[in-house]
Amino acid sequence: MRTRVRGWRWRRNTLRRRCDVVEAWTVLAVAVLLCVVAPLAGAAAGLHAHDRGAARAAAQRAAHHQVRATVTGDPASSPPSLRTGRGHPYRAEVRWTEPGKGVRTTWTRVPAGTRPGDSVEVWVDSRGHGVGAPPAGTAVLQHAVAVGVGVAACVGGAVFLGHAVSRRIALRHRLAEWEREWARTGPRWTQPRT
Repeated sequence: MRTRVRGWRWRRNTLRRRCDVVEAWTVLAVAVLLCVVAPLAGAAAGLHAHDRGAARAAAQRAAHHQVRATVTGDPASSPPSLRTGRGHPYRAEVRWTEPGKGVRTTWTRVPAGTRPGDSVEVWVDSRGHGVGAPPAGTAVLQHAVAVGVGVAACVGGAVFLGHAVSRRIALRHRLAEWEREWARTGPRWTQPRT
């Protein structure tokens, strides 16, 4: 029957070697890194990403504005290179009137099923070029959470990799110590008795 003695690496005994103590401290350090440092690093990265994303969205809202425009070109006839994915799969030419600047036109993304003559809300920059809508608060939050989880996972992976390397080194040291001790005591055990 095998019995397991907890904490034997921490207690003083004749079987404990220096590499056992180092390995015990390494396990403790890994536990602290995984339970404290990885979540804190993920939270810090997520908060930083949220702040930067919110600032970028605010800057885009300040630099761009939304206008109601009329679709003048047929979205279905737009070249395939201008077609995009997600919620607005087509690009079409739109026209709107801007106070002080007159009638303006640009190519921008429009929702699927839009026909010439339909009225759509589009975002334009100061030069009148069509741009994407600034990210909403939920998009910024989702990005921040993804960054935080990714950083925490990377830190955890690095900790596990470091722990695997340190265990490998500890095993090599342990085997080297056993070889040295066996070289000293082995001849007494293996010599024939007369």
